Amino acid sequence: MKALLALEDGLALEGEHFGAEGETYGEMVFNTSWVGYQEILTDPSYKGQIVAMTYPHIGNYGVNGDDEESGRPWVEGFVVKELSPVVSNFRSRMTLGEYLKKYGIVGIQGVDTRKLTKHLRDRGAMKGGISTTELDPRALVKKVQDSLGLVGVDWVKTVTCESPYDFDETLLPGYEWPEKISPRSKQYFIICVDGGIKRNILRKLNQHGFRVKVVPASMSAQEILSEKPDGVFLSNGPGDPAAVTYLIENVRKLIGQVPIFGICLGHQILGHALGGKTFKLKFGHRGGNHPVMDLFTKKIEITSQNHGFAVDMDSLPKEEVELTHINLNDKTLEGFRHKKHPVFSVQYHPENSPGPHDSDYLFERFYAMVSHHA
Repeated sequence: MKALLALEDGLALEGEHFGAEGETYGEMVFNTSWVGYQEILTDPSYKGQIVAMTYPHIGNYGVNGDDEESGRPWVEGFVVKELSPVVSNFRSRMTLGEYLKKYGIVGIQGVDTRKLTKHLRDRGAMKGGISTTELDPRALVKKVQDSLGLVGVDWVKTVTCESPYDFDETLLPGYEWPEKISPRSKQYFIICVDGGIKRNILRKLNQHGFRVKVVPASMSAQEILSEKPDGVFLSNGPGDPAAVTYLIENVRKLIGQVPIFGICLGHQILGHALGGKTFKLKFGHRGGNHPVMDLFTKKIEITSQNHGFAVDMDSLPKEEVELTHINLNDKTLEGFRHKKHPVFSVQYHPENSPGPHDSDYLFERFYAMVSHHA
């Protein structure tokens, strides 16, 4: 079945449908990862977005029950150059096409993803749409133009958990600690504020010595502190951080009360809570190959990233905040810490470790901070 991809600036590309039939709209973005399409699909940070993979051959190892970052895929649509006709992996339970169809997500293959990526790189991320029913380019472009944008929209409320829950993978039968991590003699209790958290983050927190309770993003600072946590973790999540005003206000009230570690959206929320501002990047950072420098050690990490907004480093109060990490591609802010309170954050996803576990030390740093203030 034919399908059509259109962008709000008039670009239209024909392809072949896979997954579900119908129409879908969202912000058109690209991801430069070679593998990990199932993790990308199930990352809640992609809510509201259509994702194009720059690697040309996708779907060859199918889909399994172990690599999901949440209970379902969150992307609005999926774009690939070539969908593998053959699935070969001992863990595979279904094809990528079957998986998308199961969850009602429209996919398109046979698209010139190189052309699409260069277009987005040069002109910036923009609204897009995929359709198997509307194949008139001008008509679909008009529908895309009339669709909902991303700036100013609170997507967090659509992906956060409905009620608190405990997560402790280390208590499951047959659990084995990772080779380079030993069980902690002291297990600290932390609250994870769910802005769109991924399971691998929770696993990493468990592995590094934390008992974890996940709470909705709307939970008040007073309710969080009433749990008497040893620390608070602010998760990743989708959309414009400036639109999540309730979370910014709650985090502002937590600063100075308890150690805080934020990543991705959590980093941006902390930036706002400390008086800073965020801005929309031209086409965002999405992939597993982004070089980041630690400004203190001068070491370079290869990081996994997925965000379309960044904290304006010049907007942060210099008397209170110290910059710790910077992106080597575009010199945008990748990390900061508070000079007085036990608070730090990074813009990337340290749980993914696309390099040789480059970013694991951040979980160690959080454990040391919590231990010091417990």
